[in-house]
Amino acid sequence: MPAWTCDALLFDLDGVLVDSHAVIERHWRRWAARHGVDEEALLRDFHGRRMVDLIRRHAPHLNAEVEAARLAREEGLDTDGVRAFAGAAELLRALPAGAWAVVTSGNRLTATTRLRHTGLPWPRVLVTADDVRRGKPDPEPYLRAAEALGVAPGRCLVLEDAPAGIDAAKAAGMTALALTTTHPPGAFPHADAVARRLADLRVHPDDAGRLRVTLDAPV
Repeated sequence: MPAWTCDALLFDLDGVLVDSHAVIERHWRRWAARHGVDEEALLRDFHGRRMVDLIRRHAPHLNAEVEAARLAREEGLDTDGVRAFAGAAELLRALPAGAWAVVTSGNRLTATTRLRHTGLPWPRVLVTADDVRRGKPDPEPYLRAAEALGVAPGRCLVLEDAPAGIDAAKAAGMTALALTTTHPPGAFPHADAVARRLADLRVHPDDAGRLRVTLDAPV
C-alpha cells in the first residue's frame, strides 16, 4: 500500500474534487463550433490548462484574452451537471484548515461558483488562473499555493487529474498523485502514483500537524 507523509495537500478542482466534465465540454464544443476550431483536438488538450493558454494553442488568430474572458463568464455561472466527487467533502473536513489548498486552471468566478454549488469546504488558500502569470504545466500555481500555506514545496502532495497538472507539480518539486477521472493510467508517466478515485485515499493528521496519506487501491 503506497504511503506518504507531507505537510499539505494541494488539490486541483475540476476532475479531482468536482466533476464538471459535462459543463466544460459543452462550452468548449460551442466555442470551437463558433470559431471553426477542431473540437476533438481541443478536447484532447483542455484538461488542466488555462482557457487563455488553450485558445492561444488552438486558435492563435483570435484575441485569446478577449475570447477567454467571454468563455469564462459563460462557463463560470453554469452549474448544470456539476457535482462533488464521492468522498471529497469528507476528506476536506478531516484536514486541518492550514494544511490544504485548491489550485485550479479555472478562473476565480468558475472556482468559487463550483465550490458554492457543491457545498465543499472553503479553502483558506485558493489559487486560480487569475492569480498567476503562467498556468500549468508551469509550476507557478503550485509554488504560489505552497508559499501561501507556508509549506516547503517538497513537503506538499498534489492531487491531479491532468498530465499538465502532474507536470506542474513535479516541476515544483512536489509529490504528485494522479486520478484517472479524465485520463487513462498511461497518461501519467511522471506521476508518483495513480489512483482511480479520490475515495481510495486515506489521510491521517498526526499531533505534529503532519499528514500521512495512504492509497488503498493503486492502479
